[in-house]
Amino acid sequence: MLFNSYIFIFIFLPAVLIGWYGLNYLKRYKLANLFLAAMSLWFYGYFNVWYLAVILVSIGFNYLLSYLLTKIPESSVHEKLLNRIGLLSGILLNLGILFYFKYYDFFIENINYVFHADFTLKHILLPLGISFFTFQQLSFIIDRCLGKCEHYSMLNYITFVTFFPQLIAGPIVLYKEMIPQFEDLSRRRYDASSFARGIYLFVLGLAKKVLLADTFALVANYGFAQTFSLDSISTIAVILAYTFELYFDFSGYSDMAIGLGKMFNIELPMNFNAPYRSCNIKEFWQRWHITLSRFFITYVYIPLGGSKKGRARMLFNTFIVFLLSGLWHGAAWTYVAWGAMQGLLVVWDNLGIIGISGREEKRPARFHIPPWLGWIFTFTLFNLSLFFFRSQSMSGAIQLFRNLFSGSFTGKIYEIAAQLDISELYVIRQMMDMAAPELVNYLYLIFLLILFLLSFWLVFHPTAYERTMNGELTSGKCWLSCILLVWCIISLSQVSTFLYFNF
Repeated sequence: MLFNSYIFIFIFLPAVLIGWYGLNYLKRYKLANLFLAAMSLWFYGYFNVWYLAVILVSIGFNYLLSYLLTKIPESSVHEKLLNRIGLLSGILLNLGILFYFKYYDFFIENINYVFHADFTLKHILLPLGISFFTFQQLSFIIDRCLGKCEHYSMLNYITFVTFFPQLIAGPIVLYKEMIPQFEDLSRRRYDASSFARGIYLFVLGLAKKVLLADTFALVANYGFAQTFSLDSISTIAVILAYTFELYFDFSGYSDMAIGLGKMFNIELPMNFNAPYRSCNIKEFWQRWHITLSRFFITYVYIPLGGSKKGRARMLFNTFIVFLLSGLWHGAAWTYVAWGAMQGLLVVWDNLGIIGISGREEKRPARFHIPPWLGWIFTFTLFNLSLFFFRSQSMSGAIQLFRNLFSGSFTGKIYEIAAQLDISELYVIRQMMDMAAPELVNYLYLIFLLILFLLSFWLVFHPTAYERTMNGELTSGKCWLSCILLVWCIISLSQVSTFLYFNF
C-alpha cells in the first residue's frame, strides 16, 4: 500500500487511527497493539500477500533467538560462548535471508561469468522493505547478544518491527527508540497538537512526492531510457531531473513517515536533513539517510576498529562502509561503483587537505575554500555519482559521462522537456497550440527551468520538518495544507511508488 494512494488516505489511515485511539481510550492496550500490528501487516501484505510469509518468518526466527538468549544462565562459564554463538546465528540468519532474496541472482550471474558456469538464476521477487526490516532486527539481535537490551514481549516486538510508517523505506529505527514509546501509556492518549503537526508534515511530504518528485520522474525516466542519444545539455537536464526526483521522493517519504508517527503520538528519528545544502561529501552523509549511516557506523565501522587503530585503518574502514552501503542499495555493479565513489570522496574529506572556511575542524586543513565553492564541488560530484546509481549497466553510466563531456548539442533538450506534458499545463498548451504552435517546445523548456529554480529555492529554505516543528500552526499553514492536499488528491491518478522501495 502506498502513502500516496486513495485507499491509504481515505480508508486505511482513518480506520487505523480510529481503532488505535478507540482501543486505547477503552484501556485495551494489548488489543490496541495487536490491532496496530495486524493493520501494519495488512499494509505490508497489500503489495503481495506472499511478502507476509517472509516478514513473519524473519520476525519469528529473530524473536525465538532473543528468547533463547534469556535461557542462558547468568555467570555461567559458557555464557560468553553461547552469546557469541547467538550473535553469529543472528547475523547469519538475517544476512542469509537478505542474501537469498536480494543478492542470490547477482552472485550466481558473477559466478557464471567468472567460471563460465551455467547455474540457473531463480529470478526471485524482492520483498518490499526487506533491507529495512532486516537491518532493524539485526541491530536488535546484535545488542541482545552483547547484553545491551532486554527481551520484550512478542506483541511489543512485532509492533516495533511492523509499525507501518517506517516499515517499507525507513527510517531504520532502534528498539530503544520505539518500544519504550509503545509502553508509555501517556502516548496512548490523543494529542491535538501532535496530531495537527503530523497532518501538516504528512501533507508537505505528500506534495513533495506527488507534485515534484513524480513530475521530475517524467523527464528522468525518459532521459535514462535514451542514454545513447543524449547530448551534453540534455544529459545535464536529465541528471538534474533525477537528482531532484530522488531528493523530493526520499525527503517526501521521510516527512510523511514522521508525520504519520506524530499522528499516533510516536516520534520517529529524523532521516533526511537538507543534504543538498552540504559543502562536502562527509557533511552530505551526515544529512542523507541518517539512520542508515548510523547503522553502518554502529555495527560495521566501530567493530572494524573505527578510528582507534590508526589513520590508515580509519580511512580503510570508512571506504568499506560506503562500499557496503552501495551494495545495500542494490545488487548490481553500478551500485558498488557508486558506493566506491562516495567512499573515496569521504576518504578525501577525512584526509583534511581541503577544508571549508568558517567550519570547526578536528584537524586543521592545509587549504580552505569558501562554503559556496565547497557546495558547488559537492553538488556536482554527487550528481556525477548518480550516473552509476541510476543507470541499468556500467556501459550506460560510462555513456552518460561521454555524453556530458562531448560538448554536443542536437536539440534533444526540447524532446526531453516535452515529457512535462502534465495536466496543470493543459490550458496553456491548448492556447499556445492555437496562437503560436511553434513556441510550444519553449513552453516545456521554460517550465523545466522554473522547476529547477523552484527546487534550488526549496533546498536552501526551511525544510518541511523545520516549518512544522518551529512556530505555531497558523491559519496560513492550515490553508496551505488544505490546498496542497486537494491538489495532490487530484493528481493521484498517476500513482507511483517511492524510489527507496527498490532498495
